[in-house]
Amino acid sequence: MKRIIEFIMRNPWSFMLAALPATLAAQIFHWPPVVIFICAALGIIPLAAYIGEATEDIASYTNPRLGALLNATFGNAAELIITIAAVKAGLIELVKASIAGSIIGNLLLVLGFSMLTGGLRHGTQIFDKRSASRNAILLVLAVVALVIPSAWSQAIGAESNPKVEALSVGVAIIMMVLYALGLIETSNVKESPLSQQLSKDDLPGWTLSQALIILVLATIGVLWLSETLVGATQAVIASSGVSEFFLGIVLVPIIGNVAEHLVSVQLALKNKMELSVEVATSSSLQIALFVAPLLVFISLLLGHPLQLIFNRFELLAVLTAVVVSALVSSDGESTWLEGAGLLAVYLILGLGFFLLP
Repeated sequence: MKRIIEFIMRNPWSFMLAALPATLAAQIFHWPPVVIFICAALGIIPLAAYIGEATEDIASYTNPRLGALLNATFGNAAELIITIAAVKAGLIELVKASIAGSIIGNLLLVLGFSMLTGGLRHGTQIFDKRSASRNAILLVLAVVALVIPSAWSQAIGAESNPKVEALSVGVAIIMMVLYALGLIETSNVKESPLSQQLSKDDLPGWTLSQALIILVLATIGVLWLSETLVGATQAVIASSGVSEFFLGIVLVPIIGNVAEHLVSVQLALKNKMELSVEVATSSSLQIALFVAPLLVFISLLLGHPLQLIFNRFELLAVLTAVVVSALVSSDGESTWLEGAGLLAVYLILGLGFFLLP
């Protein structure tokens, strides 16, 4: 218990746990939907951080390869839970927008901010360009897998056409197989950044049982807050004038991943740029090749089918993020100016998304 209290005191997100009782009070006393949405969003942030910390601590009790697999599996757990709640509520367009927004956010916002802050402190930073090239290839394949169903569906028929559903399911299976192959290949690379275990100073120091309990409790908390967040979404859209598309492509990814984003930036500030780049790009790969196809199957079980059919703005934004980030990381070096460039592209896309009807 003492270790848990010490970790809460040093964790920058711990004060936001106050959003949990605030969310409960907002539900009991029927506060405005916007207030409920904000409280739930703020509550998800520290719980997502605890999921990440608990996973890393559990991984430290395993071998490096299994630890890397655990971190890859739970890396986007909070966002997956949020999107499942949205699928259950029938907010399919919001879910698809959040998938695209997560890929864009990791490759432009997170990687850009990491390169900017790390470059300002340490100057030119070095990372493994072979690993960056491998991830870039997988990201391009992921874009192809998203483009094909979106383009081919127009010739096949309406989204309700069984052939369109079959195309989405088939592509989803192929994407998950590719993701599994990528994990196998990464685990066989001894110098892979994700297979490096963190030092004990970077871990909260929980026992295995404590880490498991915290992981379970934090996951339950995210489940509850996600249901609350999604339940208030429609009212927030109606009252604030913010579109469902903007909410999904910008706000939801930030809410679910802000704690992980901070980790990437902290690694860059510690001059661990190789690991910072790997965290950002691997998170994008997991969203594209694992979370998105997994949601296709979950949506079928929940009775709200989700096809891998994205609009042209989402596809253009994802393609832009993949190409620009690949060009920036192709030489295995990063500077603050390159980071500023990635952030500029993200802000331009965000402005365009905000102005869309």
